[in-house]
Amino acid sequence: MRLSLRHTRTILIGILVISLMGLYLSTIAPGLTWANYGSDGGDLIAAAATGGVAHPSGYPLYLLLARLFQFLPIGSLAFRTNLLSVVATTFAAVLVFELAARSLPLSSGQPNWCAGLASAYAFGLAPLVWSQAVITEVYGVHILFVVMILFLSSGPLPSFFTPRRVDIGLGLALGLGMGIHLTTILLLPLLFSALPESQPRFPSFLRRIGWLGAGLLVYLTLPLRALQDPPINWGNPVTLDGFRWLVTAGPYQDQLLTLNSALVWERLRVIAALLLDQAGLPGLILVVLGMVFFFKSGSLHRNVIWMMAAFSAFAVVYGTPDSFVYLMPVCLGFSIWIGIGLAGIIPVLPQRLSRLGPYLNPGFILFLFLLVGNHLPLVDASHDLRAETFGREVLARAPQDAIIFAKGDKAIFAMWYFHFALKERPDAAIVATELLGF
Repeated sequence: MRLSLRHTRTILIGILVISLMGLYLSTIAPGLTWANYGSDGGDLIAAAATGGVAHPSGYPLYLLLARLFQFLPIGSLAFRTNLLSVVATTFAAVLVFELAARSLPLSSGQPNWCAGLASAYAFGLAPLVWSQAVITEVYGVHILFVVMILFLSSGPLPSFFTPRRVDIGLGLALGLGMGIHLTTILLLPLLFSALPESQPRFPSFLRRIGWLGAGLLVYLTLPLRALQDPPINWGNPVTLDGFRWLVTAGPYQDQLLTLNSALVWERLRVIAALLLDQAGLPGLILVVLGMVFFFKSGSLHRNVIWMMAAFSAFAVVYGTPDSFVYLMPVCLGFSIWIGIGLAGIIPVLPQRLSRLGPYLNPGFILFLFLLVGNHLPLVDASHDLRAETFGREVLARAPQDAIIFAKGDKAIFAMWYFHFALKERPDAAIVATELLGF
């Protein structure tokens, strides 16, 4: 029986990885892209390639991971960096599968692989998640760390994860996750979750705090990078003031809590419509069933509710046009509730409908794939050549020894990519007019 279950798990994970990665690779941006609100890509790619410091908060771990992918011997520099998002998001979906399956045991006590697969596809095929999986941005990698933290703080876990290993992994995932994106701090309460009951809790908590601090040490790579005088060096964080300005995202702090009540209500309406679109009305019904009718007082349910509430609130109060990308953890929460709803509804089906039980999970997965046709035009970045065309045309038209003035993130970061990362037109100089004050 164990062998059969192990083979089932392996086969389902293989199907999940091949299908999602195939879909992501068929829609990945072929190079630098502005698709899916990916205008920061030029800055991130160039900073990683030149040993520089990206825009606040610096994203130190992301830069290190991006640099590793840039050594791959395929495609353009931008394409190789885009692949990081593909791999990270696919692996995140695998962890969603494991988390949901192990948290929803069958009556025999075995993991519910079918509900886990439905949760994983609800996550991986959500258009918001998909949109960030095919471009260079931090959110595809960030959601991987969010899933890791949720996985480690919401048992049950495989036998490999002893209490000590859970403490190390959870603390380190939180610290390193903040090296991907500062909003990981919203998950700090999960550090108190699932503390071992069979041994003193205080040493376990101290261990988690210690490894959290160890993960945060990745930020020390930023002043080390700045000391090399790279061409992209936001804040020059070799001084304490420069370091603080960078890692606390100083230029963006005034975007918090700036919306009036009318704008807040409008944003709530837009967010509600966006979340409804992630898995359609059947998905929303399953979310409600999972949250309301099949809720259990356990670490997984509490942690998912906290995660969804915290990131929803941040997406509402953060006043940038693309703040909806911070709803990716909410999509993750939706996918977990969908699995809970499916696992809960099958045993309580009326006798006359009980024969439909085995078909509900595959039927819902089929429904998600039917939605792919609707979502594809919205997230497909495979034909977006705007940024590439813009950068090459500007450099081609500029005379010898030109000074090129660029304004706006799209223009500035695209020029940095071609000039600094690809080392095109070394005779020219790029001036970012909006950054002269820095």
